[in-house]
Amino acid sequence: MKTLAKISGASFLVFFGLEFSFAQMNPNNANPNQVQVQTQAPSQNQTPNNPSQPSVLSPSNIIDGAYKQEHNPYRRVVPPATIREADAMWQTRIWRVIDVREKINQQLYYPEQANGNRISLFQILKDGLLGGEVTAYGFDPVDLDDCYKIRMTKTEVEKNLSSIDTVQDENGNMVPVKNEVVSASVKGYMIKEDWIFEKQRSVLDPRILFLCPRIQNINKNTGKEDPNGEPISLFWIYFQDIRPIMAKTPVFNQQNDAERRTFDDIFYKRQFSSYIIQQSNVYDRAMSAYVKGLDALLEGEKIHNNIAGIEHDMWQY
Repeated sequence: MKTLAKISGASFLVFFGLEFSFAQMNPNNANPNQVQVQTQAPSQNQTPNNPSQPSVLSPSNIIDGAYKQEHNPYRRVVPPATIREADAMWQTRIWRVIDVREKINQQLYYPEQANGNRISLFQILKDGLLGGEVTAYGFDPVDLDDCYKIRMTKTEVEKNLSSIDTVQDENGNMVPVKNEVVSASVKGYMIKEDWIFEKQRSVLDPRILFLCPRIQNINKNTGKEDPNGEPISLFWIYFQDIRPIMAKTPVFNQQNDAERRTFDDIFYKRQFSSYIIQQSNVYDRAMSAYVKGLDALLEGEKIHNNIAGIEHDMWQY
């Protein structure tokens, strides 16, 4: 009898537990107020508790990539090492030209038009000049060492960046046309730099001083670029003035999209190709005064090898 009573009690508890669980799951037996709270769908016009919090689909939460690229926009310029005059054991001045049509220099030329966060080197210079952040200096083709004596105004810069030509329209009338210098017009840059062997650090340190954009000469008869014409140098720009802008502007890396360098890295690490057109000399003349064509390139390579030889001879083995 006691065993039967225990079995009956256990059966009652199991049955009561199942019925209680069923009552909770059955909406007909539950409290109507609770059902309304649990099953009520949010209204489309219902305002969120925190209106200032951005939505999941808000443009501020969209990232164009797997991660947010925030390294280059906040980069700072690394100042060059200070050189004492007493530590400069040897020095020479070099003028060289960067041809952006070479494959290794295409990162300075493209894109021809700004595309997203990519922008060409000349567009950076142009925006800085027209915005008043960078100062331009007049270019003297006779004296390449005269880079900072003639300071140009904004009006003179705008005049250098545009020209007025006359063309004939359909009716035979001569109509003035304004031609602006754009990124696609710039075919190279001239660099003025000093090469110094500094004994305190025992290094041959190249220091870029000025930068000059160059455009190809236009044939007035054909209206097209003249490959045989002498390039036109626009103006000099002090290199240290444009470094803060270049340090924050990324450059396309053909080998790795995750390692985006800046224009400042390209010049600081010397990741460009160029050829020498003049070295400081007693006659104060460029190489074009006594050599032409292939001989000029060979003469520039000779100067480059002489500089490397001087650095090598500074050491004793």
